Amino acid sequence: MSTGVDFKDLQRRMDGAISAFRNDLASLRTGRASSNLLDPILVQAYGAPMPVNQVATVTVPEPRMISVSVWDKALVSAVDRAIRESNLGFNPIVDGTNLRIPLPELNEQRRKELVKIAHQYTEHAKVAVRHVRRDGMEHVKKAEKDGEISQDDMRVHSDRVQKMTDDTITSIDAILAEKEAEIMQV
Repeated sequence: MSTGVDFKDLQRRMDGAISAFRNDLASLRTGRASSNLLDPILVQAYGAPMPVNQVATVTVPEPRMISVSVWDKALVSAVDRAIRESNLGFNPIVDGTNLRIPLPELNEQRRKELVKIAHQYTEHAKVAVRHVRRDGMEHVKKAEKDGEISQDDMRVHSDRVQKMTDDTITSIDAILAEKEAEIMQV
């Protein structure tokens, strides 16, 4: 007899929300160079927008420097333009097929803006988790209505879905606190 809820699927979807949240946070600049900082940038290459890491090798040779080695010499200016127009505040230095991107120091105001953006990402992740919870609760109620589980089992399953949600939200808050400390450290 079916339990009405696939808890493994719910957990997988909640873990997916955490994974997406971590990726969003990785793109936030914290004063240290990271190859993930260029992930959201799309370059017009070969007639289609492509991520920078599909047309070049992105490395971090120094803590405050990102190096982009473009594979096709014809795309160097397109990569340079895409990075400059990305509104990330980067000013690449072109050297043949390589671009060096020095990271300026973050001032206090910019750090606070980054924390606000991190809080927005957190809220999006929490909403995604709540959607998964809603789906799980609907499955539980449907299973009880269809006679697959008893009312007692419905309460047990509902509590289990709620506990999974609470644990996931707690994890998201912990990740946010860690990132916030990383952004605000001087």
